[in-house]
Amino acid sequence: MCPTPTSSPPERRLRAGIVGGGRGAFIGSVHRLAAELDGQALVVAGAMSSRPEIARSSAAEWFLERAYTSYEEMARAESADANGIDFVIVAAPNHLHCPVARAFLGADIHVICDKPLALNVAEGEELVRLVEAGTTLFALTHNYTGYPAVREARALVQGGQLGELRKVLVEYTQDWLMEPLERAGNRQAEWRTDPARAGLAGAVGDIGTHAANLLEFVTARRIEAVCADLTSFVAGRRLDDDANMLVRLEGGAKGTLTCSQIACGDENRLSLRVYGTRAGLEWHQHEPNTLVFKPAGRPWELRRTGQAYLSAPAREATRIPAGHPEGYLEAFANVYRAFIEDVRRVGRGEPPRRDYPGVEDGLRGLRFIEQAVASSRAGSAWMRL
Repeated sequence: MCPTPTSSPPERRLRAGIVGGGRGAFIGSVHRLAAELDGQALVVAGAMSSRPEIARSSAAEWFLERAYTSYEEMARAESADANGIDFVIVAAPNHLHCPVARAFLGADIHVICDKPLALNVAEGEELVRLVEAGTTLFALTHNYTGYPAVREARALVQGGQLGELRKVLVEYTQDWLMEPLERAGNRQAEWRTDPARAGLAGAVGDIGTHAANLLEFVTARRIEAVCADLTSFVAGRRLDDDANMLVRLEGGAKGTLTCSQIACGDENRLSLRVYGTRAGLEWHQHEPNTLVFKPAGRPWELRRTGQAYLSAPAREATRIPAGHPEGYLEAFANVYRAFIEDVRRVGRGEPPRRDYPGVEDGLRGLRFIEQAVASSRAGSAWMRL
């Protein structure tokens, strides 16, 4: 059971549970590593699959103390146990995010959920109401916000070093769905291309939401409107595997957002460029420890993770000395670290800081998906978020 505001601080490693993420699921292990990286939490319980035999075998492979065959049973049992979990990780397919989160919020257990927040906007709005009406914490793992170089980029924008923002370019391209893997027994491809389990969009929901969130996080400006062209290049595929969009931001800046899962040769190419009246910047996940700062009329600067000249937010997000690779797992763990610190604060009766993506960010992501799909269906008409 999660701590109440009047309870004493849990001077122990927090106990976590996980729903989904069983055998064959890449993201489950990532969540576990991120949750446990700083030694502040340990995954002890799980309902890791809707198939009982896989749920039990997956929990055994992870040496979990408690294995469940349904998330409903897990929520009830953990809430009633004095040594139950402090928070739950939701790493199940998209269509389960809302019902799983609802069950654990109802059991007063904090929730950290993979994106997107839910299957559609209506479910997202329900989760917002539940979180706002209760005292439990809710985090969404838009993990790319956790990179030190991304935190440095945000600090430069907030500090005015770029001047007035004019243009943004963000792209997230992969090639793993170039072929119809969903018809070849690939379970990840099956659910990610199934509207009943993935939602309205394919590539836009899976990686486009990450690109949109990264853009908004760094610029601190919301996307106000989108003009989108979504395509399913693989014959017979029911959801988009490629998207090209124009976006308009608060304050007048404009830009483009591209996401694709049929970009031949691209592994996981996430890039961001921001241009203002005084300087520009760019960041590429393939070289995550470097931020390029481009001041007008002066040489470019390469700002490197781990250096003392970086902003306080960037330094706080760094774990190891300069020159050592620090990447995806550490960025993911930064979201967990901030969330776990808030769980401890709430346990001490202190207000949370919420220095991580939350339920409102998730709802914005769902509205972005909905309006991108609507725009494309309307012949790439402009749609407001």
